[in-house]
Amino acid sequence: MRDILAPCGSLSDWPAFADSWNGLDLDQYMADGGRYRRRRHAVFTAPARGPLRREPHQPHYQSLDYNPIHGGMERWFEPVLDEIAACASLRTVLEYCRGLFGTLSPSTSAWHVEVHQFRIEANAQQAGRPTPEGLHRDGVDYVLVLLVNRRNIRSGVTGIHRLDGSALGSFTLAEPLDAAIVDDQRVAHGVTPVEPIDPSQPAYRDVLVVTFRARQAEP
Repeated sequence: MRDILAPCGSLSDWPAFADSWNGLDLDQYMADGGRYRRRRHAVFTAPARGPLRREPHQPHYQSLDYNPIHGGMERWFEPVLDEIAACASLRTVLEYCRGLFGTLSPSTSAWHVEVHQFRIEANAQQAGRPTPEGLHRDGVDYVLVLLVNRRNIRSGVTGIHRLDGSALGSFTLAEPLDAAIVDDQRVAHGVTPVEPIDPSQPAYRDVLVVTFRARQAEP
């Protein structure tokens, strides 16, 4: 993945980018009462050509059709820090996504892009659930899930399924920059809960999730 990203920009500030996951705030919208998920959120516009533009901070929204647990409401998360939104590593990832997804959808003139920083924590009392809604779609066109860090956890297996629920395959994002690229219109995905290997030590899974949805043309 590092080689694939190289033509799109630099990862020179990756250590600082990855360290920013230590500053995520607790997700206050967990319907299961869990306190194991931390996150930040940002929205960008990515035209087919030209500079990417960060949009004013806004809520994350999914319909109940796509997220029966947390859908149907505006969820306001703390924003991605300005220095992280502008950093080389994130911009490189976004440029890669724009190039790939633009090739797959050449008629799209602009994309609505959402960036999510997630940390899923686990301890002896509670496993961490990367996808508490279970097998799901995000209600977008394309999704990139990029592993940033994985510390002292077991499991966290990603499964890809047909829309009828039948399994297509599974794999584990194990090393930083391991990635899953999902066509959200064609498949569903989910991740199994993570548990600590050593319950006396911090245990977590850090991922960057980027979604691209074709932006509706303005009248």
